Amino acid sequence: MKLPSSSATELHKPELKHFLKTQDFTRQELTDILELMGMLKEARKANAVPQLFAGKSVAMIFEQPSTRTRVSFETAATILGGHGLFLSPKDIHLGAKECLADTGRVLSRMCDVIMARVDDHKTVAGLAEYSTVPVINGLCDWLHPTQIMADLFTMMEHLPEGRKLEDLTVAFVGDATNVCSSLMFACTKFGMHFKHIGPKKYQAPQMWQDIANENIKTSGGRLTVTDNIDEVEGCDILIADSFYWFGQEAEKEERLAAFMPKFVITEEMMKKAGEDCLFMHCLPANDQRECTREVMDGASSLIFDEAENRLTAQMALLVYLTHKSIKKPSEETLAYHADKIGTLLSRI
Repeated sequence: MKLPSSSATELHKPELKHFLKTQDFTRQELTDILELMGMLKEARKANAVPQLFAGKSVAMIFEQPSTRTRVSFETAATILGGHGLFLSPKDIHLGAKECLADTGRVLSRMCDVIMARVDDHKTVAGLAEYSTVPVINGLCDWLHPTQIMADLFTMMEHLPEGRKLEDLTVAFVGDATNVCSSLMFACTKFGMHFKHIGPKKYQAPQMWQDIANENIKTSGGRLTVTDNIDEVEGCDILIADSFYWFGQEAEKEERLAAFMPKFVITEEMMKKAGEDCLFMHCLPANDQRECTREVMDGASSLIFDEAENRLTAQMALLVYLTHKSIKKPSEETLAYHADKIGTLLSRI
């Protein structure tokens, strides 16, 4: 029996979709991913996760260090029957000895998914342009979409009885970080009232607000950008993030002076928001800066549920992005290759 030949590109190409930002997905598509997250988390708790990534691998490119992103992707691949490869700048020639396009092409021939946690959005977008397998944005200077899938799922898990995501008022208190932008886009897409509360100098730029307001036209959500800390009143969830990040070390003192103590989430601020208000943070957290340790460890804190759900999100994304391209071989095909290889091995 002679089988038709196929290139690696052809094998990986069907219905290719990347996960660079939530804006690339409809509300229904994101809802489908969230539903899949719920099923996979339930299966994991029962130690019964289907091997939906068996024999596959995810190349994990890291220009920035990470705890949650690396552990969650590598563990997700393993639980699903596959493998994760950690690739630091020391391990590959990303944009240095080898151009971005060639890195994308090479990894596509060897791996089934590429995840990149990078300094610049152009890098992950460039990989997607030349890759023939799904590319996942594990974080860039603009967005953190995998974090936001974990955040949305965590919100769903802790919804008050009788309420939906679109009923929530979510306030991000602090700097216009990549978490802030991603939350703004996702929350407004789901019809929530999203508030960015921070000093005017560090508020969400108009481009972000324009994207959110486009979402609102169809979702019915709302957007508030203000420096008025009283806007936390009536919020269902308060979210914090670092006041400075990689590349902003020179601005550290100026930034801390602008944010502290007014925009630090304290127990007093939580009470002002309301007795049922919940707290979230993507971590790592600089406690006593953007939030206090009392809030992080308090009864209203969801930060470790949120961290665990990074694993939930990565499992779902690996499955969602690859399930249509999986081709299960027939018994005839398996027998053909086993016999052909076995014949050769018997001679050598």
